Amino acid sequence: MTTNAAADEPTPRPRRRAPAGAAVLREDVTEAIRAAVFEELAAVGYARMSIEGIARRAGVGKTAVYRRWRSKLHLVLDIVSALAVQGLPAPDTGSLEGDLRLLYEVTSRALRHPVASQIIPDLQAEAARNPDIAEALQKTLREGQDGVASRILAAATERGELNPALDTDLALDLISGPLYWRAVVVRSPKLPKGYLGSLARATAQGLKAI
Repeated sequence: MTTNAAADEPTPRPRRRAPAGAAVLREDVTEAIRAAVFEELAAVGYARMSIEGIARRAGVGKTAVYRRWRSKLHLVLDIVSALAVQGLPAPDTGSLEGDLRLLYEVTSRALRHPVASQIIPDLQAEAARNPDIAEALQKTLREGQDGVASRILAAATERGELNPALDTDLALDLISGPLYWRAVVVRSPKLPKGYLGSLARATAQGLKAI
């Protein structure tokens, strides 16, 4: 009697497939794409920038980019968020002037980064032509800076340095406006000696007068 050997063999168990994307979103690839965005923006500007160009610089396929960001606008805004010191812990020097000085030092370094100094003005130019970019850029920059500045104001108020009835919107404009004006709009190549200390001192005095 002939035995069917194949029938006696155990049926192979189906292989369990990894969840889609589980092994794809590697952090090193994400960082390579972010670095490529900086380079591409500095080289060709936002209008000419493409997902294809970013992928080529990063050494990945377009799919790897689209798995992380659904458009080049969202990709760029992710980069802008980092430039806007989003998530930076609020300074805690024990005084309003000291906190402002530290905030200005960090912000100034970010804004004067060689690539950032090219990217932000380019995005502002695009924002003048594209309302969606304007809204998203304003929201991203404002939220990043104001999140830190708001915590500085809260700490100063708790210490009794500021009036609890302070106009918060006016205060935030006063904190952020001068440095952005000089670094992003005027684009001074170099800050005068002692400028950040003087700005922090003048801003603290102005906030106390509101």
